Amino acid sequence: MTEAQPPNTSIVTRIQAYAGAIAMVAVSTLAGLWIAPRWGTAPVDMIYLPAVLAAAALWGLGPALVAGIAAALAYNFFFTAPVHTFRMNRVADVVTVVVLLLVALVTSQLAAAIPAQARLAAAHAARNATIAGFARRLLSSSSEADIAESACAELRRLFDCNAMLVDGLPEPEVLAAVPPGNRLTPSDMAAAALTLETGETAGRATPRIQPAEWQFHPVRSSGRLIAAVGLARDDGAPPVDDSQLLLLGNLLDQLALALERSRLERETHAFAATRERDQLRATLLSLIGQELRPRLNAIDTAVRALRRTANGNQELLSTIGSEAMQLDRYIANLAELGPEGDQPPIQSNGVKIDLFNRAVFRDGEQVHLTPKEYAVLAELAKHRGRLLPHSHLLRTVWGPAQERQIEYLRVAVSALRQKLEAEPAHPRLIVNEPGVGYRLVAEH
Repeated sequence: MTEAQPPNTSIVTRIQAYAGAIAMVAVSTLAGLWIAPRWGTAPVDMIYLPAVLAAAALWGLGPALVAGIAAALAYNFFFTAPVHTFRMNRVADVVTVVVLLLVALVTSQLAAAIPAQARLAAAHAARNATIAGFARRLLSSSSEADIAESACAELRRLFDCNAMLVDGLPEPEVLAAVPPGNRLTPSDMAAAALTLETGETAGRATPRIQPAEWQFHPVRSSGRLIAAVGLARDDGAPPVDDSQLLLLGNLLDQLALALERSRLERETHAFAATRERDQLRATLLSLIGQELRPRLNAIDTAVRALRRTANGNQELLSTIGSEAMQLDRYIANLAELGPEGDQPPIQSNGVKIDLFNRAVFRDGEQVHLTPKEYAVLAELAKHRGRLLPHSHLLRTVWGPAQERQIEYLRVAVSALRQKLEAEPAHPRLIVNEPGVGYRLVAEH
């Protein structure tokens, strides 16, 4: 009984619409019969237009067409000679009836299109409101699990079906399911895997994997497949029809944006944590070097002093000096493990030193340096503000065998000053401590 009620109600409504259209034409005819004896039949044809327009606005195209035809017949029957017949003897009457019929048809179509456009605009507004509400609920979710749970709950509410979000290949993993407890059969797993692999809709009521109980739709972000949404009804009917596919596609686009945002935030936090850990490691290694190098330098100085005496064990002193040198080199290598890409370019007195890109600029123009010149400048830049001994720079750039060749270092520093300093005779970038070493003066 309940299932038969909507069709009967629709038929009654249609009959009332057509009856109302004919009634308005009848009222217009009565008005014309009152006007014709007083002012003639010329203005009568215009009386029927409001009836046609009203029928179109109230009930649509069908009743409007009936009203237009009834108006033309009524005008012919009551107001064209010979009256009370459908015959017309004058060409003017024929033209009037034809024009009235054409005008009635055109105006009925235009007027009937107004409610259709209004309904279409209302449908678009409702769909946009649904998409906006869906996006707002996803934005209120922080983690990927919360986004998946909120999306499934909203899809269940909007389409009145079960919903789940799956990810992962070759074995799809259920990220969220509403209501909870839904499981995938082997056929459903195959359909989900097919959607995740090909990016095509698969499952029930689709050309792919018909035995599946769920229907899976791809979730894409910038052309990249990131997940799949599964929909299913308890009665086995298709979860969405063709009229709902556009809305579902828009909702899945919003879901893709939310998932991508969550994953980017997670990657950003992970990168920030890694960068902080690397900076802490570099700081600790630098502190270790600062603590141990003075002691190693003291050992090296003591070994050299003992070598000048004849009483010392030269073999033992040579071993101590060699081990101290290797330990100093090891500490220097550890200090260089910090990521140079995290260090901002060093700038001072119009000179910019970009260690990450191995580029040096003066007043905005790149300066060409030889490998040795750049190696000296880079070592000074890595330890900017610190005094580096001649032996350290020589050992790092030219090797342990050349750590006494101070002239090599002086030539390289002189060339750097000529290329980088505004006044090479009065250096402000690379300054020296006579008999000790060099320091790079830089602004952080």
